[in-house]
Amino acid sequence: MPELPEVEVTRRGVAPHLEGRIVTGVSLRHTGLRWPFPANLGQLLAGRRIINTGRRGKYLLIGFEHGTLIVHLGMSGHLRILPQSTPAQKHDHFDLEVGDQLLRMTDPRRFGAVLWHGHDEGLIDEHILLRGLGVEPLDDAFNALLLYRGTRKRRSAIKQVLLAGDIVVGVGNIYASESLFKAGINPKVAADRIGLARYEKLATAIRETLAAAIEQGGSTLRDFMAADGQPGYFQQSYFVYDRAGLPCRVCGGEVRQLKQGQRSTFYCPNCQK
Repeated sequence: MPELPEVEVTRRGVAPHLEGRIVTGVSLRHTGLRWPFPANLGQLLAGRRIINTGRRGKYLLIGFEHGTLIVHLGMSGHLRILPQSTPAQKHDHFDLEVGDQLLRMTDPRRFGAVLWHGHDEGLIDEHILLRGLGVEPLDDAFNALLLYRGTRKRRSAIKQVLLAGDIVVGVGNIYASESLFKAGINPKVAADRIGLARYEKLATAIRETLAAAIEQGGSTLRDFMAADGQPGYFQQSYFVYDRAGLPCRVCGGEVRQLKQGQRSTFYCPNCQK
């Protein structure tokens, strides 16, 4: 599943092709993805100028003067900027046409989403999918004290607390495993047993891990690719994720794998206490 770095890489890739441009048309194939496409989306957007692009967690936000288009890539989705004459293929579900180009959403498993939130419905942060999200990990508001205070009554394993997204948003499965390794914290440790000093290390590790992943174009797993069709390269730098049975890059011990909440966690028992 595309995580925060992959969505941010996508946003940065499409932004120059969208911002300030007028939408000339919308093409919808099928009735929707995870949820139905918004009614009359073509009429809502045609002739309207795209003001900006943004991101909230794993949601891409395309802003207009009268509302926001919310795009989620789901398990296998990706966005591409293509010439408008490019024929649609089987899994191409949504086109946003701008001039002689289009933004195309491809989603083989159809777990993604294209939704609309009008200004008459309130602030975008009030949308049902966004209002419960925590602080962005790359924003100034994210720090060790936030993690420490938010976990004093959280007995769940720290890996699960990170994935929950209500304290800090967007630290998905891959980058939670990598960040916990970098901070030297065992993913099974209860969140309320971690002190402020160790949360200082974790907050720094999360920031550095996500920033490095964005710089390297994200991770290419299964179907993800950037808006220009290029793969990401961060997977070549993994310390523990998807390396079960291989030697730890730091201590040489064996990287282990376990299941936490139906998700695979990778860690080094020697480096992570």
